[in-house]
Amino acid sequence: MKNKTVLITGASRGIGEATAREFAGLGANVMLAARSETDIKAIADDINANGGKAAAFACDVSDLAQVKAMIAACVTTFGALDVLINNAGVLEPIEHLDGSDAAAWIKVIDVNVNGVYYGMREALPHMKNGGTIITIGSGAGTSALEGWSAYCASKAAVHHLNKCLDTEERANGIRALVLSPGTVATEMQRSIKDSGVNPVSQIDWSAHIPPEWPAKALVWMCTPDADGWLGEVISLREDTIRKRVGLT
Repeated sequence: MKNKTVLITGASRGIGEATAREFAGLGANVMLAARSETDIKAIADDINANGGKAAAFACDVSDLAQVKAMIAACVTTFGALDVLINNAGVLEPIEHLDGSDAAAWIKVIDVNVNGVYYGMREALPHMKNGGTIITIGSGAGTSALEGWSAYCASKAAVHHLNKCLDTEERANGIRALVLSPGTVATEMQRSIKDSGVNPVSQIDWSAHIPPEWPAKALVWMCTPDADGWLGEVISLREDTIRKRVGLT
């Protein structure tokens, strides 16, 4: 990954932050994007202070104009875009369909689906010589969970969107993959636990994996060793995948 340019959305905390630090530690140029400019700038400054190369760009991925500006800023800053990691996503509100807030439901789709589509669409013209586009998926994309209708629908959509990207662009050197990380010790899991809704909220905190694990998996997914999974959803719950990544 040395001198490659990696753009990570939702990079202000959790998986996104851990991923930015992991790639930067391997010598990659890292562009951190999130709605909170203060948070991502602090992370980028810390990476730079420790010998890495990072920049920050405030972006709401549900806004196409902001995504266009984010991609342009990345290419202007580092001269290329080699890897896009669509990590930005929201879960809440957790509520039953009956009486659900329609505007909030649509907002989840705007961020989790449209945000991924915008990223793919705008990144592709800068990847004419090949590149990797990875989207964070979820087991919720194949399982119906109480109170999570928008989230489940959104993850099912991006799993299929990844398939479409692979079908259209593999011949052009684009590596399209999805990572389903399982349950990760992040703020999203705290919100899930606080909700008390569906079995996921009952999982003991000690059972959640650290965000550094998905970060390492995402690095591995950028290598030829993951080429056998192009177009597919890679589940970090599987022992075989953990062994390939080098996790125990």
